[in-house]
Amino acid sequence: MTRSVPIRTCVTCRTARPKRELQRIVRTPDGSIVVDDTGRLAGRGAYVCRATDCLTSAIQKGALTRALRTPLPATFREAVATGAGTITHDIEGGARGQE
Repeated sequence: MTRSVPIRTCVTCRTARPKRELQRIVRTPDGSIVVDDTGRLAGRGAYVCRATDCLTSAIQKGALTRALRTPLPATFREAVATGAGTITHDIEGGARGQE
């Protein structure tokens, strides 16, 4: 019996691909926004294509903001623009802005 490959959709180009071909961006329960290389971090996640400019487009068009249900901090956007390897940012006020 063969295992099924999990399929996810890019929030920008809406292309369905195997989960391992996409990059996962997560809003963790503590309110930070992290690039999840393992695909297993707890929190609200959004998938974006790795090999294209989909991440930049997702930020510019607001697709990532809608998918994560939180505004993206300027420092996160700057880190993506500079091509930082690991991007982490804490959001003021907790995950839902209630603190």
